[in-house]
Amino acid sequence: MTEIHREETETKGRYWTVVDGHEAEMTYSRAGATQIIIDHTDVPDALRGQGVGLRLVECAVQDARAEARRIMPLCPFARAQFARHPEWHDVL
Repeated sequence: MTEIHREETETKGRYWTVVDGHEAEMTYSRAGATQIIIDHTDVPDALRGQGVGLRLVECAVQDARAEARRIMPLCPFARAQFARHPEWHDVL
């Protein structure tokens, strides 16, 4: 799996990666210092079924734990991943 990158400003952020020339990203909004709201995940058709979207959400969960943040998954994909992974509920 390729490296997942993170970019963040005072109000927004994103996790992204490029696989075989295709960029996938998950965007979020910051809600104060201790919460992010995942609002969109975009994985090109060429990368679907390869677990790229899952890896983006996993990175957000790992960072939330390390930074004592909470996640509100408004994006349908992220919300579905949280439903499939109860071990992530500590950051909800």
